[in-house]
This record gives sequence, C-alpha cells and structure tokens, in this order.
Amino acid sequence: MRESGILMPVFSLPSSYGIGSFSHEAYEFVDFLEKAGQSKWQILPLGETGFGNSPYASLSSFAGNPYFVSLEDLMEEGLLTYDEVNQFDWGSDVTKVDYGAMYNCKKAALRIAWNRFREGNLDAFQAYIRKNEKWLNDYALFMILKNLHGGKAWMDWEEEYKLRNEKALQQVKSQNEDEYYFYCFIQYKFDEQWNALHAYAHEHNVDIIGDVPFFAALDSVDVWSEPEVFGIDQEGKPAYIAGTAPDAFSPTGQLWGNPVYDWKYLKKKNYDWWMERLARNFDLYDVLRFDHFQGFISCYGVPYGEKTAEKGKVMPGPGKDFFTRFDKEFHIVKGKDKDGNLKLIAEDLGAFDEDRNALIEEEGIMSMKILEYAFTTWNSIYMPHRLNQNCVIYTGNHDNAPLKEWFLELNEGTRNFARSYIHSENTDEGGFVWDMIREAYHSTADLCIVPLYDYLVKGEEARLNIPGSSAGNWEWRLEPDFLSEDLAHSIRKFAEIYARIPDRSKKQAEEKKTAE
Repeated sequence: MRESGILMPVFSLPSSYGIGSFSHEAYEFVDFLEKAGQSKWQILPLGETGFGNSPYASLSSFAGNPYFVSLEDLMEEGLLTYDEVNQFDWGSDVTKVDYGAMYNCKKAALRIAWNRFREGNLDAFQAYIRKNEKWLNDYALFMILKNLHGGKAWMDWEEEYKLRNEKALQQVKSQNEDEYYFYCFIQYKFDEQWNALHAYAHEHNVDIIGDVPFFAALDSVDVWSEPEVFGIDQEGKPAYIAGTAPDAFSPTGQLWGNPVYDWKYLKKKNYDWWMERLARNFDLYDVLRFDHFQGFISCYGVPYGEKTAEKGKVMPGPGKDFFTRFDKEFHIVKGKDKDGNLKLIAEDLGAFDEDRNALIEEEGIMSMKILEYAFTTWNSIYMPHRLNQNCVIYTGNHDNAPLKEWFLELNEGTRNFARSYIHSENTDEGGFVWDMIREAYHSTADLCIVPLYDYLVKGEEARLNIPGSSAGNWEWRLEPDFLSEDLAHSIRKFAEIYARIPDRSKKQAEEKKTAE
C-alpha cells in the first residue's frame, strides 16, 4: 500500500509557551495532515532530554518529556490560571525553542498544577501509578536524587544511592513523598494528553511513527536502574562505551559515551528489558523506527576511560535471535501486524553491511532511503529507480540539511546531475525543492516521508541537527498560523497523482461491524 507522511517533531510545533506541546496546535497539525492526504506523522523521540537537549539522549527510555505537557489543557482543567502561566518568561523568539526558559519555567508551572491536582479525586492517578509502577518508581526516585545532588550524574552520587541500596531508596521516597508523586503526576498528564492526541490522529486516519533510539544515555534512569543490562560494574562504571573506529574522516575515531549492551546477559533474561521498553513504545506509537539498526548486528565498543576510540573493537549484537523473541512477543510478521499494518522501519543508513541487510530482508522490515544521497554517484543505491517497494524514501531526515540548504551547497556538477535526473527546469531553489519532493512521491517506495520544512522551502534556519555539533540543535519551531489551505492542497495533489492516499473504506467498514 502506497502512503505518504510528514516528519515534524513535537517540539517544532508552534505554541504560546516556548516549545511545541500537546496543545491545540498539535490537533491543528493532525487536521492539516488529513487535508493534505497524509496518513503518517513521524515524530522524534518523546523522552525527557538532558544536557544538549537531544531527544536521542533522554533521561529515560520510558518516561515522557515534561516540556510537551500542554499548559492550556491544565488551564482548561482548572489546575492553572492564565496569570500563573504568564508570570513566567517563555522566551521571545517564536521560531526557536528556548531550552533555558523551559528549564527554568516548565516544572515550576507544573508544580502549581500538582498542588491543586492533589487536593482532588486521585483514584485514576493512583490506578495509573499501579499500572506503570516498575518504570515510574525508578523514574521518580532518579529525578529526586538528581535534584538532591544538584543535577550531578548518578555515577557521582554517594555509593548507597549509586548502587541502589534498597533501604536508602525507601528512605528517600518517604522523606520526599510529595516530590515523588509530583514526578508521577507529570507522567500521568503526559500520557493522558498524548493518548488523547493519538486517539484524535486515529480518528483522522493518521498513524504516528515513533523513533526508538538504539542506545541509552549513560546518565539515565535505564542504566542506573538496570546496570546488568549495560555491563555496569560495582563501581558504577561501564566496561565499554559505544563509538566509531578511526577512519579517514576521524583519525582517532569517535566516542559517543553510551554504554554498550551486555547481550549475553540480555539473552539469559530472554531480552525482557528490551521487550518492556518496546511494549511502552508500542503503547505510544503505531509504527516504530529503529534508530541505528546496525546495533542489532554489531557495534564498536571502546574500553571505558579511553580518551580516543583507537583501542576499540567490534562487538556482536544479538542478530536474528533478538527478532525471534520480538516477533513472537508482538505478533509481527514481515514488519507488519496480523492485520497487515506497518509496524517497523529500520534506519540502515551508513556503510554497507551484508549481515544487517540480510536481517532486514529476512524480517521484511522497511529500510530507509535518503533522496539527498542519490546524486553522489551515477549508480547510487538511493537512486529512485533502484529502490524496491518495501522501503521508505525521505527527502532528508533530522540529521540532514533541509533541501534548500542542501541545494545551495551543491557543486555545479552535482546540481546539474540532480536537475537532469528529476527533470527540473526551475532555476530558483524553491522550484527545485518541490521538484525533489515530487521525485520522492513518484518513486516506487511504498512510503514517502517529507520533513515539513522542505514543503515550506526553509533553509539552514530550520535544520534540526548537525551531527557532531553540540550547540544550536533541536531548536527550530514553526511560526504560528503558518500552515495554509493552499499548502495542504498542493501536498494532497502529489498524494493523489502518485496514489499515496490509502483506501480506508474496507478498514472502516470492518471497524463499524466490530463496534456493532
């Protein structure tokens, strides 16, 4: 089935309070997707971010980002007043997220809401805590301890906390009971609001593609609460951290800082931690995009404490064994559920790996193709005429430059080659960008995803991330009231011409019959 969708991070949605959230603007974006004939909304990870603000280095693989909780919704519930919310400085630039303002203001506003909420009926809240107790308890304790230690990483806490002495943790919980339930409240509201938005998307025939980072951050709830999963020793140190081997671009390699999984331990435990993590993700999203799929085959591990990656080694991943358990746990066959709905996308970009590609093909998982990569050589594997159907084509993803920026930086030879291939006679960058989008729609790929900023012909100002840089990333925001009926019509025209609007009539008839 041919479909199309738009890549748009939640934090990039317009809003009145410094960052995109689950507010009415998110619902308006779903309406826009439906008008534009789009059946998929791809977002970036929703986890709580730490230093650097990267959604791929969250404090928890289970907990949601408090920044995304809609203050407007809390005002409508009577948990906040307009004056209380607007006493804070949420930043003045509607085109950029001000993470400093978010750090200083968001949880302060949420505390006001919690103080009112705790005086009401807490039955549903207590039921939520019981249902999610395992990860929620660890998250709340981690956040309390992190605050008590002035934001220090858990590896720098006192030993009784670092190594999770049960008596010490119970004491922290009892002495900080209100704080504990405050953090539970944040997650309760996050899930409540996200579930409502997710349901609204389904009502409007839009599925959510969620992004699953492969590695966990060293300073995270996950590594602190499940040290055996990550090969953490009794001193709180990992045996290996992930990175890349030295090459022509990086003579000493790269150190990423994430602990490497202890796959032998995970196999003994039947991969339970991963299954719990993915179950949580399937609760949040309809389709999962596995970031860094290569990690299931192998990763480059460097002994902890090394200053460069020169003494690292290639370490095997679980391969097919992991997906045997995964397929059984979630009833996945060839990347789809029993009803034939797409469930998996594999990020397989980078160097060619025969074992990785074989696993993707055997599992029937959709692979990724980036149109910006297609014009480096005349026989690139990303050329639209070389794609198979079971893949998703992107003009670019969150690590790539927007098409306009990419176009302006091309050398003349590559630019002429690209123009010739896509039959673009437009001399301006805006016309070229839309011709590239048309080429993606025209391709044989079953799924086509285009970042919203490409439709808007945004340039470097809208770039989400520059790999290897630590400043200025994950900040772009869409200006308020910027999505027009004309834009939705133009996008829908591509979806209609290239047969990317699914026929929902059969599915809707089955759902109606089931309901009756």
